[in-house]
Amino acid sequence: MWTPKWKKQAMELVKNGRKFVHYKKDLLKPDRLAEIESRLSDLKSAIAAKNIPQTEAASKQLRAVCEHALPYEKPQGAFEENLEVLFVAVVIALGLRAYYLQPFRIPTGSMQPTLNGIIGTPLAKEQWPSLPTRIAEKILRGRTYVHVVNDQDRHIAFDPKGRPAIVDAQWLRFFSRSQIFFTDSKPLRLPAPSSQAYQIGLADAVRAAIREGGLIKKGTVLCEGTVDSGDLVLVNKFSYHFRKPNRGEVFVFDTLGIRGIHDRSGEQADGAHYIKRLCGVPGDTISIQPPYLMVNGKIAKEPGIERVMKAEGPYAINPRGYLLADPAEAHRGDQILTQYLTKPGSSLTLSANTAPGLREYAALGDNSPNSLDSRFWGTVKEYNLVGPALFSLWPVTTGHWGFIR
Repeated sequence: MWTPKWKKQAMELVKNGRKFVHYKKDLLKPDRLAEIESRLSDLKSAIAAKNIPQTEAASKQLRAVCEHALPYEKPQGAFEENLEVLFVAVVIALGLRAYYLQPFRIPTGSMQPTLNGIIGTPLAKEQWPSLPTRIAEKILRGRTYVHVVNDQDRHIAFDPKGRPAIVDAQWLRFFSRSQIFFTDSKPLRLPAPSSQAYQIGLADAVRAAIREGGLIKKGTVLCEGTVDSGDLVLVNKFSYHFRKPNRGEVFVFDTLGIRGIHDRSGEQADGAHYIKRLCGVPGDTISIQPPYLMVNGKIAKEPGIERVMKAEGPYAINPRGYLLADPAEAHRGDQILTQYLTKPGSSLTLSANTAPGLREYAALGDNSPNSLDSRFWGTVKEYNLVGPALFSLWPVTTGHWGFIR
């Protein structure tokens, strides 16, 4: 409080000079380092002697030495600065994706009406709206208008089981696409997954090709209509490290080791992620008495599950609630697949008293008539869990934007 101004400033300069030495010691040459230490010693001696003119002179010398102690570095330009900011942003985004939040695209309609999957709707090109309207729909609801015409005669390839060689693929690991393979030309990419491509014209084109011995004629319309993007949701990958999964929440899991999924989907299931409603936790015994889901012999009370059972409001698209597994789904050619919850009285008990990572959960889709889930392929192991679905990011006009319940 009573220290003179000149002394305060000089002592602050000594403190800053010492910091400069500590921070830049690895970059300073020995002669420069020795000179700075000498100027610091001179300044401290002048302060101790209360010699104001000598203190001012020593202060100027110390500043000059520090300012010229390091080689001149050209300041960053706008490009370098922006590139550095972009790099930091990418690193942060990758860190968030790896440990905290991961975007996930809903691929199918198994969670409707809670979340939308990719939807294909036939629509003749003559009925398409104007270009500005199509652009607005693309931005706001993720709707793409598709018109694909075969530009040359091609013979479609068939797999060993006699099925057309049409497989799903991903472009840039994010956009869902499909490919048709031919015997006499390169594969043809379609701007929609195979099931949606079938919905908007591919099924008719394939049937016509089969009648022609596999020939898809030039000018054949392969796809014509709209493809609505599945909801883009954020998955909270952090939550399950600190709490147990809750019955009734929407969650994401991977397919690693779930034999029933791989038997039905083959290589397409490798590394895939599914999204369902968590309808059973370790220790539960679940069964279905249409339209009710029974947990430990009682009707489930969780709000998300109740909405499916009551079939009110938007859930009225499925007035039947929860259904038993369709026995026909057990047949894959000559193979008979194991199924669960196929008849009244059948139940599924989820292991609780087992090694960590092997505890079991049940996953059911809200769109029960159109969902391959635990009724068909059994339980989800604890090590498969990714996290609860947190927030629907896009599209913004489907009524799903916001936190997921």
